Amino acid sequence: MRKVSQISAVLRLALSSSKRSRHTNVCRSYCTPPNPTPSGPLTSYSKLVEQGRLQHDPYQEKVASAFQNLFGRLEHFEKEMEDYHVRLEEWEKKREEERRRLMVEEAEKKEEDGVWASMNKQGQKLLGRWVLGRRQMNVEPGVGKWVSYLNRERKLDSIVGSRPAIPSAPKGLYIYGNVGCGKTMLMDMFYSATDGMIRHRQRFHFHEAMLKINEQMHKYWKENGEEKSSQYSVSSWIMNLPVDERVKEWIAGEEFYKQQLQMKHILPAVADKFLVDQQSIKKGASILCFDEIQTVDVFAIVALSGIMSRLLNTGTVLVATSNRAPRELNQDGMQKEIFDKFISKLEKHCEIISIGSEVDYRRVAAKNSVEHVHYLWPLNNAVMEEFEKMWRQVTDQYGGELTSATLPVMFGRTVDVPESCKGVARFTFEYLCGRPVGAADYIAVAKNYHTIFISEIPAMSMEIRDKARRFITLVDELYNHHCCLVSSAETPIDELFQGTAEGTLFDLESFQFETETEDSRLRRDVLAEGSISAAGSPSSIVKMLSGEEEMFAFARAASRLIEMQTPLYLEGVRFLHPYFHQPK
Repeated sequence: MRKVSQISAVLRLALSSSKRSRHTNVCRSYCTPPNPTPSGPLTSYSKLVEQGRLQHDPYQEKVASAFQNLFGRLEHFEKEMEDYHVRLEEWEKKREEERRRLMVEEAEKKEEDGVWASMNKQGQKLLGRWVLGRRQMNVEPGVGKWVSYLNRERKLDSIVGSRPAIPSAPKGLYIYGNVGCGKTMLMDMFYSATDGMIRHRQRFHFHEAMLKINEQMHKYWKENGEEKSSQYSVSSWIMNLPVDERVKEWIAGEEFYKQQLQMKHILPAVADKFLVDQQSIKKGASILCFDEIQTVDVFAIVALSGIMSRLLNTGTVLVATSNRAPRELNQDGMQKEIFDKFISKLEKHCEIISIGSEVDYRRVAAKNSVEHVHYLWPLNNAVMEEFEKMWRQVTDQYGGELTSATLPVMFGRTVDVPESCKGVARFTFEYLCGRPVGAADYIAVAKNYHTIFISEIPAMSMEIRDKARRFITLVDELYNHHCCLVSSAETPIDELFQGTAEGTLFDLESFQFETETEDSRLRRDVLAEGSISAAGSPSSIVKMLSGEEEMFAFARAASRLIEMQTPLYLEGVRFLHPYFHQPK
């Protein structure tokens, strides 16, 4: 273990407080900042090999070439999609105008035929109640409304024409392979190269993507399911029609029925807003980079199938990484029919490539650099004293006052931070992993603090399997947000995750959502909407996670902990962590 002065030198290198100009490219430190004429991922990879920062690997070079081919097609595809969205916007506007005109004509014809004579015999002012929001109008859909809706849609097709055809999208990439073989690195090089070329693009880790899906579902239900929002969205144009009030009542009922139909298709609606850059008025191509794609439970399969299918059908280019080939993601056969349809679509829209390398390059980089000076062990007096010195030294360096803080999470929840100082925070293992918290809490911590101190990390066995699961999720999020981690632990990294004869270490209730009561309701509703049984949750989840699956999770966490000690990773903290991208 190095002396404090030597450790401080590494910390100063990684945690310089001088902030760079803000850019949106958040990826690993081997990704160079974007330039006006991006050269592409293969060029970036070759340069890093020439500089000696990466070891040449033929498997990685093959994947980098595939990314380069995809990159070369994107500029033309972006222009095609910009033209398509102009045509689509015009078509949608014309269709909506015609739809409203047809409804008014239908209503007036019903009035002429005397259909209204039997309505509202009690003199109820239904439209007034609708608009004022005293109570929701009771609209019984029935077969009649469904037939009326379908006939109107057919008429619109004949009047306006069919939806504009989407340009043929370049095939995306699905990259799979062992831990540390370079999947995420290569994907991030590609994502970095597209900055400034593709306006609508996102990069998500599995946990973050699932949280975003849940958050968007909750927002959609709140905005479209509440009586108030439905009332005013309907009344805004109906009330200004120069027609009889009974005609308005009928049109309002038809409009409400349309909204009810849309509520039954929530996943496509969420997908339509999943990648859109709300700050950009202009629409174009979209790219989704999805790291560590998994199918941990029934909800993940249903949600991913609905979201991804919609995105692929509407021209999104998907780039995904995983430890498994697509057909091996769902080894226990949960919701097999839905899963198989999703995988068939994935294989149609993506080139499937295996990185065959057996080398964990994170470990190679660690061996060729410094000791693991930020991971201190064992838990003896000397280590604890060293840990305290490092904490004092880093907080003194930033010169701020130690305070507690409360961070917003989601669904109105918060997470408390006992000690923090200008982007640096301190926790015990028990505080972060010994309570019922999940990925949402860890993401909030990782986004707000560039340096995290965690003390007293124990060796993990079956007896503390839930804590081990949370710790693995925590490591994922600290790594994804490029945090500097300083920790004290009972054992070396490679001995941290221990199984026992009593059984496997993992035992999931829900892999990434643990305390979200609102989220639990949303998950149940989505499964119910899709007529999905509860099979596979939670008992099938435990069954699904075989020893091999656990081995992937443990190996990934250990590999990432090792990489987080290297100078290459630490150099990237001040450039890539969200804290340093905040406006001054």
